[in-house]
Amino acid sequence: MSAVLETKPTQFLQILDIDGNVKNSDWMPKLSDQELRNLMHKMVFTRIWDGRAVKLTRQGRLGFYAPVAGQEASMLGSEAATNKEDFLLPSYRDIPQSVWHGLPLYQAFLYSRGHQHGGQIPEGVNVLMPQIIIGAQIVQTTGVAMAFKLRHEKRVAFTYIGDGGTSQGDFYEGINFAGAYQVPAVFIVQNNQFAISVPVRLQTAAQTLASKAVAAGIPSMQVDGMDVLAVYAATKQSVDRAREGAGPSLIETITFRYGPHTMSGDDPTRYRTKDMEQEWQLKDPLVRFRKFLEAKGLWSDRDEESTIEEAKTAVSEALAKADSYPKMTVAGLIDQMFEKLPDDLIVQRAEYASEEGR
Repeated sequence: MSAVLETKPTQFLQILDIDGNVKNSDWMPKLSDQELRNLMHKMVFTRIWDGRAVKLTRQGRLGFYAPVAGQEASMLGSEAATNKEDFLLPSYRDIPQSVWHGLPLYQAFLYSRGHQHGGQIPEGVNVLMPQIIIGAQIVQTTGVAMAFKLRHEKRVAFTYIGDGGTSQGDFYEGINFAGAYQVPAVFIVQNNQFAISVPVRLQTAAQTLASKAVAAGIPSMQVDGMDVLAVYAATKQSVDRAREGAGPSLIETITFRYGPHTMSGDDPTRYRTKDMEQEWQLKDPLVRFRKFLEAKGLWSDRDEESTIEEAKTAVSEALAKADSYPKMTVAGLIDQMFEKLPDDLIVQRAEYASEEGR
């Protein structure tokens, strides 16, 4: 008689329901009232910043931009569970985590424009440039985490990838190496239901994306990515165990992007129904967490309005600084390529500098 093959479901974590009620107190993170308020502040600020960035892109004032509305809990709840000495390796959508981890907002705008200064990370900010190549950040995260392990540093490397990215070879290679060498890494899969326009069900036969970690020997769990407390709790547990030498973890956050994949011509109405979008609007992470905080007397309309105005001012100031930054030149770009330029680039630089009047 042949054995019966069985696929077991992955653990799913939710703390707040869509009305902001606590449904799982066992996992409630130990956060102070101010820390709870800070989480809400970051999400509201990011929602306003994202809306402005979308408009700026349409006006031609930014370059490449991937909207994040809907994914704030997944992004910011996870980043908040790390320490500033931990190293973030973002994908192209993970600009909010990069900024809250220390990257100046004006440099995020310059990065969107393709300006080289956008990628010149300030000293002491433990963030790598956003990765455009799908899945490459998974391999790089494993490498950074390996360095921490070899140096006996209690630091963690953490990264993000979308649902479609888990179908890339780099994803499997990276988590396999991480599991084999038990490096201090946390991999966060943001399952926003579509790899551009391809739904998850057409990307993989896996019951969950979290289950893909099983073959690499990595513990994983699935989390309600619209619940900032659940994301924080799951990430904090994973970061703490990695820091103490227990190895890597993988978290799949079930979330949704309200806008297009990027502002480069994607039209989500061609592959998403209105019913689907309305269903996810009911799960909005800001609305859910706001209800929770209001019930505790920790958030008010005044707090909301103050944060909105703060975000508008910060975005305007960052944009003005980005606008005032010197424009790139080819000669300047060549200067950034090597500490000591090889002979052929010295010749090319001289030619471009002459043409550019430098």
